[in-house]
Amino acid sequence: MRRKADEQEQTYQKKLQELGEKKSVFFLEIRHIMTKNIPCQLQDFTLTMARSVKPSPLLLPLLLGFLLNGGAIAKDTAADGSVSAENNASAAKTASVDDSRQTEAIEGPVFKNAAPPATYPTYSKKDPWESVNRKIFSFNESVDDYLMRPIAKGYRWIMPDPLETAVGNVFSNLGDIPITLNNLLQLKFGNALTSSTRFVVNSTLGLAGIVDLASGIGFEKHDEDFGQTLGYYGVASGPYVVLPFLGPSSTRDAGGRVIDTVTDPVFVGSFFVAPFIGPIVGSTKVTDTRAGLLKSEKTLEEASLDKYEFIRDAYLQRRQNLVHDGNPPKNMEDEEEI
Repeated sequence: MRRKADEQEQTYQKKLQELGEKKSVFFLEIRHIMTKNIPCQLQDFTLTMARSVKPSPLLLPLLLGFLLNGGAIAKDTAADGSVSAENNASAAKTASVDDSRQTEAIEGPVFKNAAPPATYPTYSKKDPWESVNRKIFSFNESVDDYLMRPIAKGYRWIMPDPLETAVGNVFSNLGDIPITLNNLLQLKFGNALTSSTRFVVNSTLGLAGIVDLASGIGFEKHDEDFGQTLGYYGVASGPYVVLPFLGPSSTRDAGGRVIDTVTDPVFVGSFFVAPFIGPIVGSTKVTDTRAGLLKSEKTLEEASLDKYEFIRDAYLQRRQNLVHDGNPPKNMEDEEEI
């Protein structure tokens, strides 16, 4: 048996040399991986391929992988005789269970027709104006596709990462002022002290907010607005609405946006102090915010079959968490009905 295998190897080497110098380089690596475990039929197939296919380095990885798999198949075939039918059935059953679990993990809440988990909130009842909202959503998407996204990409291309971070820190620092006010209105005096301290530290030691030193020394960033303040005092969120240019909101949060705007230091400073630079500062803030969302776009596109529904549910769930400080009611029915 050994002798026969050696003869086969010698025959193969002889045939390989007959291919000529032009193809010898192409099959140099193949010759090293050929073993006596690879069936003769596979060797003959390799030689046939060599005669018919023009040598190319791009084909080498593909052919090498095929030969290696062929050797593994030959070894597995020889070993299969010692495996019992019972073990094969057990292995097949295990593989079936694993595939089922993998499919369930992938398809779970993503596919629209799949049953959602028991804890997955449903917000369709909070969207009675869906037909109108979808039209406004499509309009906003068009504005974003043809205006905001290109501007945001250009902004990111021009701005070095450290400078972009600095601009974002400045706007975030100014945002701590209305956050402090809303913490006071919600009687969250500890959070109000933290937010005001953040503003003082970053405005002085952080060079007018360019550097966020406060976060590094333990002063946590909070997120409060007047819509949350209304929710704190029991005002229901109301129906879900999509605002032109502004995006997802609710009737409660839309009213809160008005107060948020007039208490925004950027708006106040631009309108009363330096109205000639107001549009520049405001557009820079919007562009910086939009640029910060570029990284999450791909995830959003891949995670949802219905982008409108995905954004609506994510927005309402996030707002519910913010109003209740991370401890929302277990069921939507626990909130005040629309």
